[in-house]
Amino acid sequence: MQVRYSIRLGLVTAVALSYVATAVAQEKSVNPGINDSFQAPNVSSFVERFEKEGREVYDRREAIVAACEVKPGMLIADVGAGTGLFTRLFAEQVGPEGRVYAVDIARNFVDHVRDSSRAAGLNNVIGVVASGDSTNLPPNSVDVVFICDTYHHFEFPHKTMSSIHRALRPGGTVVLIDFERVEGESSDWILGHVRAGQEVFEKEVAEAGFEKIDERDLLKDNYFTRFKKVMP
Repeated sequence: MQVRYSIRLGLVTAVALSYVATAVAQEKSVNPGINDSFQAPNVSSFVERFEKEGREVYDRREAIVAACEVKPGMLIADVGAGTGLFTRLFAEQVGPEGRVYAVDIARNFVDHVRDSSRAAGLNNVIGVVASGDSTNLPPNSVDVVFICDTYHHFEFPHKTMSSIHRALRPGGTVVLIDFERVEGESSDWILGHVRAGQEVFEKEVAEAGFEKIDERDLLKDNYFTRFKKVMP
C-alpha cells in the first residue's frame, strides 16, 4: 500500500511539474509594451524621479534594507536596479567580501549603477543586462533577490521567476515589494499601470517554486513580503 501511494504521489508530482514547465515554455507577455520607456532611458531624469523625498521606498530605504536581513559576505541581486538606490545600500551592507548584481533591462541604468558605485568607492557591484524573460543571472549565484516596484514590469513573470529560482542558492530568499492595488482605493495611476494585486503576484511567485515566509508592515503604499526557494 505504501509503495503504491509513493508511486501515485510521484506521478502526480511529475505531472504537476510537467504542466508548470509547459506553461512557462508557452508563456506570452502579460503586459506588452510596459517596458518601452526603459529601452533608452534618460538616467538623470529617473534619478530625480526615483531618488527623491516623497517616494515611499526612498523615504523608507533604511528600514527596507534592514528588513532584508542582508549580512556581510552575502551575494545579492537587485532585480530592476534602476538608478541603483538599493544596489549601493546593499553593497555597503555586504562589504568587500560580498557582491551585488545590479540587474536591469536598460543598459543605461546598468552602466550608471556600476559607475556611480565605483565613484562611491563600492567595487563589489556587478552589472547584468536582463532580457525580457530572464534576469540572465548565473545559476546558484546569489543568496537574496530583491525586487522593488519591479515585478509588475515583468512581461513574462513565470519565465523571469524561473530564472531567479535557478540563480538562487539553496535556502535563498526573494524580497518582493510592489504597489498595493485595490479596486476603489488605489489611485487611477496604479490601477492602470499595475496589472494585478498582491494576491495574484504572490500566487505567481509560489508557482515558480517559492514559499512565502513572512510579510512586514513597513510601508503604506507598497507591501513587503519574503519568499524562500523550495527545492524540487
